[in-house]
Amino acid sequence: MENHSDNSKRILVVDDEINVCKSIKNAIQQEDYTIETALSGEEALEKEKENHFDLVISDLMMPGMSGLDLLKELKEWRPDIIVIMVTGYPTIRTAVESIRIGAFDYIPKPFTPQELRSLAARAFKQLEASDGRCHGPSLPSGLFYMIGHTWLREEDEQVCTIGLVFDYLKTVNDIQSLELPDINQAVCQGEVCARIMERDGDIHRIWSPASGLVLDINGRLQQNPALLLSSPYNEGWLFKITPTNLEEDLQGLIKSR
Repeated sequence: MENHSDNSKRILVVDDEINVCKSIKNAIQQEDYTIETALSGEEALEKEKENHFDLVISDLMMPGMSGLDLLKELKEWRPDIIVIMVTGYPTIRTAVESIRIGAFDYIPKPFTPQELRSLAARAFKQLEASDGRCHGPSLPSGLFYMIGHTWLREEDEQVCTIGLVFDYLKTVNDIQSLELPDINQAVCQGEVCARIMERDGDIHRIWSPASGLVLDINGRLQQNPALLLSSPYNEGWLFKITPTNLEEDLQGLIKSR
């Protein structure tokens, strides 16, 4: 086990391929991170029991104990642990399911070191936000949402409005700009539909909660990204879609009460 200072952030990287573990470790390594690796879900559980980690980054598809099974075990053992799943695009629906189970986020392959570093940084902002100091508007009733990510509101059978939940927004700081999809662009559930750029250079991907064609975008947001924080469920909506697979997509979401 590596030595670490009391102030270091502890990360466990889990993948059945040692080279993948090393590449992820090299991508996110910085002075205040203490990073260990595990080559299976079983090994990851043993290491977690010996030395509690702040963040676990795990491959979703592994022989033996899968990443999803590891996630369930970790959340049962320590509900507050933050887990990021690494996934391939053929398993996006499983990645969406991982959010329901309690994953903080997932990152599809291929990804850049910068994308992984940005996601790790957002994960640690979640730890800071969990101390109770970051309060915001509650999720209104009747919305469908991906926990900690995006929400969807059915306006009628042909139109759904999509936005960001406040729990996501409290993990980003000093938004410089927002990239929204184009009108008539196809978006797919669980895939990138927008991006937030922070002034420190971090870029955060936003997952669409449903599949469809973009009908309209909130142009006011690109002029005034502060609307995301001040009115995330009303004036700060992202875009509207004509859904193409809504009944099935809603099964992967949770409805607010």
